[in-house]
Amino acid sequence: MVPKIDPKRFGLHPTTQLEQSGKKQFTLVIDRKSRIIMKDGKNILAKAARIKEVVPGAVVYLRTTAPLCSKTKALLAENNVELRP
Repeated sequence: MVPKIDPKRFGLHPTTQLEQSGKKQFTLVIDRKSRIIMKDGKNILAKAARIKEVVPGAVVYLRTTAPLCSKTKALLAENNVELRP
């Protein structure tokens, strides 16, 4: 089991689900059924940027059960937010 992290440490909303899988590896967890669209992707990038501000050199991943819009997937890939199954 991957340990959950308090998102307040990074200045994120308390309902944000965040896991740490390594010393500088963090995973944003989104558990919902509705599609992740571009607006959601921009929010994910903002959260990833906030994590990288607090922990320089951090790698941010995204794990979701929702379908992902192809344009959003490309946007996340361009900004080095990798998808995890």
